[in-house]
Amino acid sequence: MIAVDTNILVYAHRRESRDHEAARDVVRRMAEGPDAWAIPWPCVYEFFSVVTNARIWKADASTPDEAWSQLDAWFGAPALVLLAEPPGFSAVLATLVRRPRVRGAVVHDARIAALCLAHGVTALLTRDRDFALFPELATRDPLRK
Repeated sequence: MIAVDTNILVYAHRRESRDHEAARDVVRRMAEGPDAWAIPWPCVYEFFSVVTNARIWKADASTPDEAWSQLDAWFGAPALVLLAEPPGFSAVLATLVRRPRVRGAVVHDARIAALCLAHGVTALLTRDRDFALFPELATRDPLRK
C-alpha cells in the first residue's frame, strides 16, 4: 500500500503550485484506481491547516468549506485507507522519536513514518527529505522529473 504525505496533497489541491497538475494526477490515479492507498490522519490535519492558512496564501487561502470538500472527495475513494494509531503503536513510534536528530518539527514526520510502518505501507509519496531519517520506510518523490 502506498501512502501520501501532506505536501503532495497540498500541491494536488492548490492550483497555483507549480506542481499542481502532476500532484493532482498522482492523487487522482490512486483515488480512481483499485489498489489500496493511504493518507495518515496527521496529514489530513496538516493539509487542512496549511491550505486554510492566510499567512501562507494571503487573501487566497482555501476556505474551510473548500478544504473539507477536497478531503471529502478523497475520503470517498473506495480504496482509501486512513491511517490511525493501531494497538502497539507507541513501541513503533518510540523507536523513531528516540533517534538523535528527531527533534521539534521532525517529531511530526516520525509520527507519520510510524503510522506507515505500523500499517505495512510499502512507500510514502513525499517531497520531504526529513523522512530519510527513517530508512526503514521507503519514500518516493512522485513529482521528480
